[in-house]
Amino acid sequence: MRISQLSAASGVPIPTIKYYLREGLLPPGEQTAATRAEYGESHLRRLRLIRALLEVGRLPIAAIRKVIAAVEDESLGMHEVLGTAHYAIAPAVESHQEDEDWRRARAEADRLITDLGWRVHPEAPTRVELAQAILTLDQLGMPATGEALRPYAEAAVNLVVEHEIGTIPLDGPREAAVEALVVGTVVHGRVLDVMRRLAHESISARFFGVSEE
Repeated sequence: MRISQLSAASGVPIPTIKYYLREGLLPPGEQTAATRAEYGESHLRRLRLIRALLEVGRLPIAAIRKVIAAVEDESLGMHEVLGTAHYAIAPAVESHQEDEDWRRARAEADRLITDLGWRVHPEAPTRVELAQAILTLDQLGMPATGEALRPYAEAAVNLVVEHEIGTIPLDGPREAAVEALVVGTVVHGRVLDVMRRLAHESISARFFGVSEE
């Protein structure tokens, strides 16, 4: 297909496609003339991945380039490829190693991960996220120990094992697997948050005697 057809099929404007080509995010098409190239299904898949990373993951171009490099690196296993995407979509959280309260929160986060038997890289940004959440709870006078957080961890495992990991297509193109991971992680996270808030409203109404309308 020509670039105009690729644009129509993907919903990505031609100038944007050309920008992705210049940035190396999208591989060049097969040159059929001096000013013409042909594109295929692999280009459509790559555009889907770029849009997922950009629009759902909210990643900057530099981070997208890093994820795509991992996708293209055949020496990396799928765990490493998916891990690169997972770490890329993690929000930036600054650690404060010099602060005693921060170190205590980080130790509590690491202890919980160890007690759960989870295989998480020591430098995973999610460890820092969890430590920040623990620290925030402590600062609000709601101290959070590993035992207090364990029900959340167990619920998370059940959701991932029973409902999420199976939605990642591991027998097809790597772009498709990364796209499913990013979209699933971000959107399922939003769904979980919304469902918890809906549950809070419903349980509150039941506990405090609000009549049904």
